[in-house]
Amino acid sequence: MIVLAIDPGSVTAGYAVLTKSGSKIVCLASGVLKFNKKESFLERVSDIYHQTENLIAKYTPDQIAIESLIYVKSPTALIKLAQARGAMLAAMREYCENKVFEYSPNLIKSTVTGHGHADKESIQKFLQQTLGISSFLTHDESDAIAIAFCHLLHHDVPIAKKNLSSPKKVKGRGLSASLSHRIKEPRL
Repeated sequence: MIVLAIDPGSVTAGYAVLTKSGSKIVCLASGVLKFNKKESFLERVSDIYHQTENLIAKYTPDQIAIESLIYVKSPTALIKLAQARGAMLAAMREYCENKVFEYSPNLIKSTVTGHGHADKESIQKFLQQTLGISSFLTHDESDAIAIAFCHLLHHDVPIAKKNLSSPKKVKGRGLSASLSHRIKEPRL
């Protein structure tokens, strides 16, 4: 299965394409979409839509994962983020039938590091150790990889998708569970 994950933003957005075969997770591609911040925001929304659409066409994922809205102190920033995210979701319209999944930031952090309030450096360190990635362009890129990683561990968990916003609903899917494939491998 190939999953495309997007860490939404109104100026930059991280993306990652990961695949899972058995218990092995591999990062196929990752990067950052950059939107022209010199344009008016309304012009930028069109660019966000088209770049997201092009990204989906390029990688033809089986599923898409996106981070849910986060709390920000500035109402203006939240509105712009919500509009940018809406443009991305509109670009995903052909994949919406049970193929787009949303995860809260706390669940993503909890899955990757075992702690729902982990910092960016902890997330990056885990991804470097687990996936063998040497460096990241930005935090947006590493966040997108973490979203994809989270999705690959949770997409088949038999609970209502609406409950995925709460890490308390998903037990045993933290760091120890994500590394369990390494522990359970048979020894010759």
